Amino acid sequence: MNIISFPKLGLTMTINNIAFSIGSKPVYWYALIILAGFFAGLAFVYFTCEKRGVKKDNVWDTAIYGLIAGIIGARIFYVIFDHEGFTSWLDVFKIWEGGLAIYGGIIGAAISTLIYCRVKKLNAAAVFDACAPGLLIGQAIGRFGNFMNAEVYGRETALPWGMSINGGAAVHPLFLYESIWNALGFAFIALFRDKKKSDGQVFCFYILWYSLGRLFLEGMRDSKYILYLIPNALGISQLVAALGIIISVSVLVYLSIRKKNSVENARSDVE
Repeated sequence: MNIISFPKLGLTMTINNIAFSIGSKPVYWYALIILAGFFAGLAFVYFTCEKRGVKKDNVWDTAIYGLIAGIIGARIFYVIFDHEGFTSWLDVFKIWEGGLAIYGGIIGAAISTLIYCRVKKLNAAAVFDACAPGLLIGQAIGRFGNFMNAEVYGRETALPWGMSINGGAAVHPLFLYESIWNALGFAFIALFRDKKKSDGQVFCFYILWYSLGRLFLEGMRDSKYILYLIPNALGISQLVAALGIIISVSVLVYLSIRKKNSVENARSDVE
């Protein structure tokens, strides 16, 4: 049980992170919310993919493989940068006790999707573009799992929406910040993805948008929720976010130049 309040808004909630139990086994809200985000994102992609040249069966396969690879990648990423937190190598496999890193999940799912597209001889860039909105939906919903666990919050704040946990000082509700950021990213993609000039642009925008938000918000986190590359100086997620920004912008510029050259060459051939 956790008492979560927003003192300046006059809101107080008592949160039980266990939704229900099956026999003696608890089922946590965190897991249910993550699954809700996954299926909500999958549903959106599933019902909009064929308009963008991707078959529904391919989306379903990609999602299942991506879910499995994403969980494995998220766990590996977390373990690599927090290995001192484990007392036994068997603890590495206890994902139900927490310890998943979203960047590892994205990397794992991306690798499985690339392999799937190569095996099935699909246009990988088009598949990634079709799936990008679903990723933002899943991440926007999934962050509320952190709220139910009363975790991954920011530093102290005097802002009106500051969140207090169990009577403690008000802190930034980072789960809400990131959820709103991802929802805005989804809105932009939903409005403008049909205007893309080249396959791959939508997914690059997703990487750029998410990385920009993560780079900023990571610096606001309470230090105990940061996986440090350089202790108390540089978080691994900040470094990955910076790389994501550089790579996505570079690819977007490359795609734009390639498209421009292609149009100019087509005009030359006509003339």
